[in-house]
Amino acid sequence: MRAKWLFPVLVCGLMAVAAPLGIGAAVAQDSQPGLSDVLTDLLRGVEGADKDAGADRRVPFGREEIQLSFAPLVKQTAPAVVNVYASQTAKVVSPFAGDPFFEQFFGPSRPRAQASLGSGVLVDPSGLIVTNYHVIQNADEVKVSTSDGREFTSKILLKDQSVDLAVLKIESDKPFPVVAIGDSDALQVGDLVLAIGDPFGVGQTVTSGIVSALARSPVGISDSGFFIQTDAAINPGNSGGALINMEGQVVGINTAIFSRSGGSIGIGFAIPSNMVRAFLEAAKAGREFFERPYIGAGFEPVTPQIAESLGMDAPRGALVSNVQEDAPAAKAGLKAGDVILAFNGAPLEGVDALGYRLATAPIGSKAELEVLSKGKIEKIEIELERAPAGENAPPVLLSGRSPFAGAKVAELSPRLAQQLNVGSAKGVAITDIAPNSPAAGFGFQPGDIVREVNGQTIDTPQKLALISQQNTRWWRFSVERDGQLLQQVLRY
Repeated sequence: MRAKWLFPVLVCGLMAVAAPLGIGAAVAQDSQPGLSDVLTDLLRGVEGADKDAGADRRVPFGREEIQLSFAPLVKQTAPAVVNVYASQTAKVVSPFAGDPFFEQFFGPSRPRAQASLGSGVLVDPSGLIVTNYHVIQNADEVKVSTSDGREFTSKILLKDQSVDLAVLKIESDKPFPVVAIGDSDALQVGDLVLAIGDPFGVGQTVTSGIVSALARSPVGISDSGFFIQTDAAINPGNSGGALINMEGQVVGINTAIFSRSGGSIGIGFAIPSNMVRAFLEAAKAGREFFERPYIGAGFEPVTPQIAESLGMDAPRGALVSNVQEDAPAAKAGLKAGDVILAFNGAPLEGVDALGYRLATAPIGSKAELEVLSKGKIEKIEIELERAPAGENAPPVLLSGRSPFAGAKVAELSPRLAQQLNVGSAKGVAITDIAPNSPAAGFGFQPGDIVREVNGQTIDTPQKLALISQQNTRWWRFSVERDGQLLQQVLRY
């Protein structure tokens, strides 16, 4: 009953104060708003809206808008989201292997198939699909199932563990439905988004939510530390699926969740679409790995103590720790101790933000940096070059009776270091390992940097190859992995 008389009372009250304010119908002019305008503004809550913050964004108004549906948006985008099935054949060693008596009852060891399930997004009518690296990691075969029930065997065009992305290719005589790649930099916290994928293998599922945070880092997903956080429900199987904005564009690739139970608790993370676009362009160009622009400098976080010593109001940006001679950074005038505050006008929250901006910038272009140097802020221009390949000496395959037999090693260059995703650009690194080789059995991995073997410093692949031929059963070596030095002594 109150609702029937509340509105007339509100109108009468406004009319009572309208006359003293000169808002009555008799005095309404172009320079003054009418009563209907005032009521509209008051009821809609748009009076004094901050247009710079995005005037096209507002909360739903009225019951009609609250009852609006995402169905047209889902109908437009869902056909481009696919299911990805990755299978791997793993050899299971029987405890009775090699025993002729027990093998006649239990048989020899047999390989066992392992499968993983994820999602992917069609981004090109020719059949290019973007998914997560961890969905297809170590897979022998990757199959793709589209929303209309068709199944394809796919080819992996490009994959990179450091950014947790992969591009697949499927073939058909008809173009595939696709979803456009949007601009993730245009996202704002609070924007509505949809997550589309295949959680737990139950079938294509759509969930809704908002952008909870931007530039979230670090979250322990990959080496890339720049993620979109959303409360749209993301569960196992959603990996590689699409995060869709209200314009029907993919603005992120759903990658991981934070959960203590294994299910969604409203904290999910997606790789920004601008990173996806750069990765896709590398796949289209036929690159062997995802190359980032090279500037030849090292960076460290700006701590509160460093910020205070430099006179900064808050810790932000990336501190230049070293600059390589004749590198683009040195030519641009960067020096150790400088702080990069912005990249092409985008403020940098930290070192991860700089890495993201570099990775999404095209090689061969120029970038404008805002730099704090000796207490003054200045803008400099820097060339974004391709990492030097060094002398391009071919890898050496190690043999002999050593733990390294079956490993390929090469001298590190900036480009090889980027390909292997290692921080150091000097030394001898393992680039590949033959299956079932001694090196594989001892747990060596591509990207391991061999620093010392049997008391000798390893500075060339040829030196390591010579040492590997030694006739000894005792081996003592030091290997750098993920920035940590691992030392081992063993008898082989």
